[in-house]
Amino acid sequence: MSHIPDPNATRRRKELLIQVEAPVRRDASAARPRWIDVSGAMAPAAPESFEQADIPLEYIDDLLLKTVYLVPHFTADWVGQRIRLARSVIANRLEQLMMDRMVEVIGQESPLTYRWAITDKGRQRAMHLLEICAYTGPAPVSVDSYVAMIEWQCEHLPNVTSADVQRVTQSLVLPPLTMEIIGLAAMSRRSLFLYGPPGNGKTTIGHLLHQSLRGEIWIPHAILVGNDVIRVFDPQVHEEQPLALKPAEFSQVDQRWVRIKRPFIAAAGELQLHELDLSYSAGLRFYEAPLSMKANGGVFLLDDIGYQRANPFQLLNRWVFPLEHGVDFLMLKNGQKVYVPFRQMLVISTNLDPDTVMEPAILRRIGYRLYVDNPTADEYTEIFHRTVAGYSQEIDDQLIEKLIERHLEEDRPLHGCVPRDLVNRVADICRYRGEPFHINETLLDLAWLGYYGANNGNEQLS
Repeated sequence: MSHIPDPNATRRRKELLIQVEAPVRRDASAARPRWIDVSGAMAPAAPESFEQADIPLEYIDDLLLKTVYLVPHFTADWVGQRIRLARSVIANRLEQLMMDRMVEVIGQESPLTYRWAITDKGRQRAMHLLEICAYTGPAPVSVDSYVAMIEWQCEHLPNVTSADVQRVTQSLVLPPLTMEIIGLAAMSRRSLFLYGPPGNGKTTIGHLLHQSLRGEIWIPHAILVGNDVIRVFDPQVHEEQPLALKPAEFSQVDQRWVRIKRPFIAAAGELQLHELDLSYSAGLRFYEAPLSMKANGGVFLLDDIGYQRANPFQLLNRWVFPLEHGVDFLMLKNGQKVYVPFRQMLVISTNLDPDTVMEPAILRRIGYRLYVDNPTADEYTEIFHRTVAGYSQEIDDQLIEKLIERHLEEDRPLHGCVPRDLVNRVADICRYRGEPFHINETLLDLAWLGYYGANNGNEQLS
C-alpha cells in the first residue's frame, strides 16, 4: 500500500502549517505542586488549602454531590477516598453544602465522624450536574499544574546511557553503527525514524528503546480546563508503580496523582487521525486525552506507517508542530485551545519507501533516521546460534550455510526474523511428535516448507 503525494497539496499543507499560531506558553513553574520525600521517593504533596488544590471550590462541591448522588449515606472519609482530597477539605465543603441544604447529618459513625445524606435539593442539583458532565472519581488538577509537572519531571528524568541501551539490545544482532544511532536517539530523547526491509527488528527496536528508560513519572487522573474534564490516566496503557507508603505518609501525598512506569504506547494499522486529538464522549460528557498526551514521559511507537486506514501524510503532519516546538495544542468543542507538553520519544517505522509516506517537512524534524537492513550471512548465522541456544541446544554451521544457499537459490532475502521463525517451527514439530527439542536438516526442511509454503522463489515477507 503506498500513497503518492500531490505536490500542490503538499505546498498548501506547508503554507497552512506556517500560519498555525502557537498557543501562548504559560509560566508553569508557579503552578507545580510542592514535592515531598516519602519512603525515599519524591511525591506531590497533598494540598493543605483550597488554594493549593488549584481548582474552584464550586467544582469540588459539584463533584462531591455527583459522588454521593446514589448512596443512602456516607462519611467524609468515604467521599475523600473517592475524590482523593484530604478529609479536612471534604469536611469543610460538607459544612458549606449543609448550609446550602444540599446535604444533612443523619447520625454519628464515631465520636468524631458523622454520617451524612444527600437531600432532595442536593439530589436535584446532582442530576442537573450529571447531565452537564458525568465525570465522577478522583478530583482533577488544573491544566497549569499538569503542564508544570510534566515539564519539570521530563527535565529531571534519568538520562539514558550507552550501558542502558546495550543492556536492553543485547539480544539483537545489529551492526555497531546501528547500535550507536539507537543509543543517540534514546539519550537525546529525540524522535527516531526506522525504515528498511521487513522482518529485521524495527518494531523490536521501538519496544527495547522503551525498556532503556529509567525512572517513574506522576500523572493526574484527570485535568480541569474551565468547566471541562479531560481524563489522562488510562489503566490500559499506564502501569501503576505505587509507593509503599506508611499509614502516616498516605495523607501527605496528593492522591489525585498516579505514579506510573514511563509509558509505552504502540499504534499500527488501527490508528485513526482522531485518536491524536481529544475524544469527547457524548454520553459521559467529558474528554479522553489523546494517545500522544498519554505517552508523555515515555515512548510513542507509530508502527508500520503507510498501512493505516488514514492517509499517512495527514497522520505525520499532525506531528509537525509538536516536533518543532515540543508542545501540542488540543481543541475543545467550544473552540478553546489547550496547550499541553509534547514530551515523549516518537518512534516511526515503515518498510515502505520513505518518500511514499513522509514529506520533507516532517523528515527534517525527525531527530534521527536509521536504515535497518537485512542481516549479512555472518549476522544471520549469529542470530541462528543465539536462537537455538535459547533451547539449550547447538546447531552445526553447515546446516546454516545450506539454509543461506537455499535463500539464494530461491531468491529469498535474509531477514533477521527467519532464524527465530524456523527454529520455533522446529520446536512445534518436536512437540507434535512428542520428541525432545532437537534440530537437523530434515526438521529444518519441514520447517522451511511450513514457513514459506510449497511454491519456490520471489516470495517476500509482508
